[in-house]
Amino acid sequence: MSTLKNTTQVNGDASSSIVRATIVDASSSIVRATIVQASTVYNDTPKTIEKAEKLIAEAASNGSELVVFPEGFIGGYPRGFRFGIAVGIHNEDGRDDFRKYHASAIHVPGPEVDKLAELARKNNVYLVMGAIEKDGYTLYCTALFFNSEGRFLGKHRKVMPTSLERCIWGFGDGSTIPVYDTPIGKLGAAICWENRMPLYRTALYGKGVELYCAPTADGSKEWQSSMMHIAMEGGCFVLSACQFCQRKDFPAHVDHLFTDWYDDQHDEAIVSQGGSVIISPLGKVLAGPNFESEGLITADLDLGDIARAKLYFDVVGHYSKPDVFNLTVNEHPKKPVTFVSKTVKAEDDSESKEK
Repeated sequence: MSTLKNTTQVNGDASSSIVRATIVDASSSIVRATIVQASTVYNDTPKTIEKAEKLIAEAASNGSELVVFPEGFIGGYPRGFRFGIAVGIHNEDGRDDFRKYHASAIHVPGPEVDKLAELARKNNVYLVMGAIEKDGYTLYCTALFFNSEGRFLGKHRKVMPTSLERCIWGFGDGSTIPVYDTPIGKLGAAICWENRMPLYRTALYGKGVELYCAPTADGSKEWQSSMMHIAMEGGCFVLSACQFCQRKDFPAHVDHLFTDWYDDQHDEAIVSQGGSVIISPLGKVLAGPNFESEGLITADLDLGDIARAKLYFDVVGHYSKPDVFNLTVNEHPKKPVTFVSKTVKAEDDSESKEK
């Protein structure tokens, strides 16, 4: 049985702290995974990708094979942004805020995706990146997947944006709920409060997810309970990645509404407190949560724990009841406009001419 050997914080610089847990079991496959807990560089996607490049390299230098970033890292999670929206009210400042936010989003596929794929190849890591995707003028909150050879595997679009997110993001459909069978395990993702959707979780379990990535913007203490439950319910490793942000990380704007975690209203005040964590299928916290700073949260994952956990509970296997409960998932893409072309053979005038 694997045991938690130690949990330590290394590197004195809080901005690059690494929280590490070591699991020892020579009889099972071990995968080292890292969560990046860091803030977007708002309104500057090139600098955000430069920041990601440094953090991926740091994780890889520590031997990590899988690197997971928070929700909306590329493009930014718009915490506190109002976009001038109230019921029945719109304004020009809000429209211009959306213009800037749209400009920070990325096309998928596109040059930024190509750059991320190259970073995955260069550092020999599997990469899960939270991004704001633009498709025309509609934005989606998306998780991007890359393998260690630098191939873009695909994406998951958040199927249900939360609260006012629905005013700025579109809704994903069943065509982007992937679980990728990779040499390091079966890799999938649920974004933020999708993790509270039992049927969505069940869809991932049904596809055999083993490395359950949870990019999120929820840094609450209560979130930890959800992550613990999912790890034990799904018999999978849960890797929850959340940004750590201070007021100074956001562009200055009089219309922003922050719920600071502390009473301070100065630039150093914490706006998003992180709480990134890695939990085993047996319900053990392997690394984190970190509520203190930006940093890397790293753990060695003993994949043998998946079988150990499922001896007693396999949610879509021996502990399911398909004669009573059954889930159907519609994986067809839902497009607002479908063009159906029909070829009509033109009449040959030469045949209709009188002889």
